[in-house]
Amino acid sequence: MLPKEFLDEMKEILKDDYDLYEKGIDGEAFRGISVNRLKADEKIVGLLPFEVRKTPFYKDGYYIPCDEKGIGNTPLHLGGAFYVQEPSAMSALTLLDVHEGERILDLCAAPGGKSAQIASCLNNTGLIWSNEIVRNRAQILLSNFERMGISKGVVSSCYPEILCSKLEGYFDKVLVDAPCSGEGMFRKNPEAVKEWSVEHTVSCAERQLSILRSAAKAVKRGGILVYSTCTFSYCENEGVIKQFLEENPEFEQCDIGEHFGRKTELPCAVRITPIEGGEGHFAAKLRKKGESTEEIISKSIKRDIPKELEDIFYEVPKGEYNIINDKLYIMPENMPDMRGLGVIRAGVFAGEFKKNRFEPSHALFMSAKPENIRRVLNVDDEGAKKFLSGMELESDCKNGYTAVVYGNIVIGFGKTADSRLKNKYPKGLRIK
Repeated sequence: MLPKEFLDEMKEILKDDYDLYEKGIDGEAFRGISVNRLKADEKIVGLLPFEVRKTPFYKDGYYIPCDEKGIGNTPLHLGGAFYVQEPSAMSALTLLDVHEGERILDLCAAPGGKSAQIASCLNNTGLIWSNEIVRNRAQILLSNFERMGISKGVVSSCYPEILCSKLEGYFDKVLVDAPCSGEGMFRKNPEAVKEWSVEHTVSCAERQLSILRSAAKAVKRGGILVYSTCTFSYCENEGVIKQFLEENPEFEQCDIGEHFGRKTELPCAVRITPIEGGEGHFAAKLRKKGESTEEIISKSIKRDIPKELEDIFYEVPKGEYNIINDKLYIMPENMPDMRGLGVIRAGVFAGEFKKNRFEPSHALFMSAKPENIRRVLNVDDEGAKKFLSGMELESDCKNGYTAVVYGNIVIGFGKTADSRLKNKYPKGLRIK
């Protein structure tokens, strides 16, 4: 049973459409996936063992069956070909309108669905900086970064005020997918209903406004700030945006002109409800007035490229190579000073030097394209299942580190020796 105060507000928001919402309250929740262009294209949906259909919210978004089980253990998911995501949650990225070469900050990023979308749109150019203040959630974010093969990125766990003050004016675009009361999760998460109260929505709005104030600093002049929530609350949505604009006259509304969801009293915003085909989302697009100012750039120290990588790749990954405590990292070029920003990982952890030898990492292979790897073992459904469960495989490759590929997606690697592939898939990720 939904709280009366919540339903009363929904009547105000939906007006003549409220009856449609009320009839669908007990219906099945929408589910979806977004295709990861770093590792796949729209053809990948043809390999899925279930029917999909396009969503109106995002160019690479698809609905999947509500009752489909075990998606998380499929080779394509574990290989990072797609991200399981509530369909209307994808809409914020359509408003963000990411272009290759841009620097983007996802300020409240865990578990990483919107960061995955941003990285997909950037196509291994520019920079995606994903921040999550809660450390254990930031580790989940990092795990998803590696699974999705994101190389031009940073994962941090830092207070928004500190991060945005240090990187003032650095980002072309900033996304604030703010923590909220979660009204859009009511159909899929009964616990969200139990935790709801009017007081909680007011508390959320205060926190959301505080995060937006910090985020505003990180946006360069002429840049874009997108604010989104998975709640319907006027207080947390229109109310927050209106107060932010009153306090920050250097920002202006953008007319989004999108053809999904329902219009709000703000031309810069859109609201999505189950009536429009999503569980619930709100997104608003703002622009910082003026032209961009001088960039904050700090040159990294470049290291020699280890010869071992030349044995793995036809063309070694581009970036700035750094060795820290015998661990090799391939960093995006021209990074800002990251000291004091809670950076957990920048770029790709490529591997580790052990007793005069180099051992590559799972993340290195996950960020690579099959066509750039010298030794590739293609596997079918049975072979993928064996590999992902940690078993050794027969291999017709030459001896050396070998990518394991399913459906033209790298799902991990092993080491071929005498026609056998020793499995290097991380033990903590193996399926049963």
